[in-house]
Amino acid sequence: MTATTTPTPPSPTTPSAASRTAPRGRAALEAWVQEIAALTEPDQVLWCDGSEREKEDLLAQMVADGSLIPLDAERRPGSYLARSTPADVARLEGRTFICSAREEDAGPTNNWRDPVQARRELEEDFAGSMRGRTMYVMPFSMGALDSDLARIGVQITDSPYVVVSSAIMTRMGSAALERIGEDTPWVPAVHSVGMPLVDAAGAPIPDVPWPSNEHKTIAHFPETREIWSYGSGYGGNALLAKKCFALRIASVLGREEGWLAEHMLLIRATPPSGRPLHIAAAFPSACGKTNFAMMTPSLPGWTVETLGDDITWMRPDADGRLRAINPEAGFFGVAPGTGWSTNPAAMETIERDTIFTNVALTADGDVWWEGATPEPPEGLVDWQGREWDPAAGTPAAHPNGRFTVSAAQCPRIAPDWEDPDGVPLDAIIVGGRRATNVPLVAEARDWAEGVFFGATVASEQTAAAEGPVGELRIDPFAMLPFSGYDMAHAWEHWLEIGEQLGESAPRIFRVNWFRKGEDGSYLWPGFGENSRVIEWISRRLAGEAETVDTPIGLLPRPEDLDVEGLDLEEGVLAELFAVDPAAWSAEAVQLREHFARFGDRVPEALRARLDALSDVGTAPPS
Repeated sequence: MTATTTPTPPSPTTPSAASRTAPRGRAALEAWVQEIAALTEPDQVLWCDGSEREKEDLLAQMVADGSLIPLDAERRPGSYLARSTPADVARLEGRTFICSAREEDAGPTNNWRDPVQARRELEEDFAGSMRGRTMYVMPFSMGALDSDLARIGVQITDSPYVVVSSAIMTRMGSAALERIGEDTPWVPAVHSVGMPLVDAAGAPIPDVPWPSNEHKTIAHFPETREIWSYGSGYGGNALLAKKCFALRIASVLGREEGWLAEHMLLIRATPPSGRPLHIAAAFPSACGKTNFAMMTPSLPGWTVETLGDDITWMRPDADGRLRAINPEAGFFGVAPGTGWSTNPAAMETIERDTIFTNVALTADGDVWWEGATPEPPEGLVDWQGREWDPAAGTPAAHPNGRFTVSAAQCPRIAPDWEDPDGVPLDAIIVGGRRATNVPLVAEARDWAEGVFFGATVASEQTAAAEGPVGELRIDPFAMLPFSGYDMAHAWEHWLEIGEQLGESAPRIFRVNWFRKGEDGSYLWPGFGENSRVIEWISRRLAGEAETVDTPIGLLPRPEDLDVEGLDLEEGVLAELFAVDPAAWSAEAVQLREHFARFGDRVPEALRARLDALSDVGTAPPS
């Protein structure tokens, strides 16, 4: 780390909203750091270099402060446990804002704030927010440093937990700073936990293991690329390179520059024949995204290599192919539900050098969460630091408990996962959690129908969720909480990318691992058996499999899906691919309401697809 003197003028002056532009170059960076330091009044400013020594010093500091618990060095070497407060445990969708100059640019699915008012309120929140603390300056790259697809950001924070976590999740440090030349654009992100250690009168305030503030705000300014986050120390609220930059701001950059920033995993699937298949896939929460990204295929001879588990950036190349990279350097995964039976690759990844947050602590100094093993061990301490009683009916780990770990530790990681040129995409998959209606797999007839598949991704509410059972929560391209601008314009951008790619565009497929039978049980076994769907997709791309043309897409012929060894009950395959015209006609009504939120901005190509779907109920059965 490099320390600098903290400027402390009596009252910071900042440019007006109208005069602000997206920052470029080193001089703008240094001026911005001084501006934020003057506003937040830290004790010192440290520029992070991303070194191992820096990491070890910060970890030791947090252990001494009680912010981290070191885990047993033999059972979980190099690993630590953090516990947040109960009020700071998850993403803050209700307090996340897009502060575009025009409200209509944010779209109806985002919370919009006037940028002038938002900036005024943020400056009031941040004034003096770092008194008594250190202000860390973290230059970082999203994407390999030498990639043309990579973008540079700089985050300011007063949280050492955020520094250490960001060093795992990004390419953070001196090498990223060196990439900022005289005119290099960079994304400014400022974060504070909102708990100064000295009050306005100079009196000390005691610190706590997890500092935060009841008042929380996350604001994005698309025109100036700025991100401001106040009051939370948790996850994507504080690791601003992740969802804030890599999706919300990056989606705006992608629209302006001709590429896509999407909430998608990225894999390479290789059949016994040896021709690899590169797939990006968008799934909303609770739809098996991480399990798919680290799949152990059940089909003999098949392999799946992980390229990314959460975010994918895609750009047309000079040859007309859509090339993709994973801009992240680590995994920020949900721990509960992850186990040796569901995702052995993830379990192996987190055996060492991992920061765990809000999971249970075992009596022998290891961690545990629901799903890690069939039965909980004796003597657990829960995620809030209390002795856990299994009979109490409360989970030992918070349902959103997390692990932060380097992607390089994953046994499934592809050896070239940081290739600066990325990989050429062969297929894009979208899907949600649907008990009914949606078949196991369907292929779009063309790019426009594929965009319609993505724009209408939905998952059904369960009895535990707010709203009537069976009601659809529509989550277009799994980007509902993450798009930085109006989704209707995003769909238009997808269509434009498809026009640019032409015949070289990846084929688009819709999947559903969660269809249920009349008895409520899942019809498809999922997990490694999903490789059977990938195998069919690979044969479709090679022109080796026929399809059945239906009103909702191209379905496999029953004989073309390899189900050998599955021992499916008679009729299950037919149920997996059943198309109920009346049910689809009813769903079209809900989708029309969804499109109505966007007014006349919905592309005509998607309206036409919806009109065709609305007519399914009156068409003869296929």
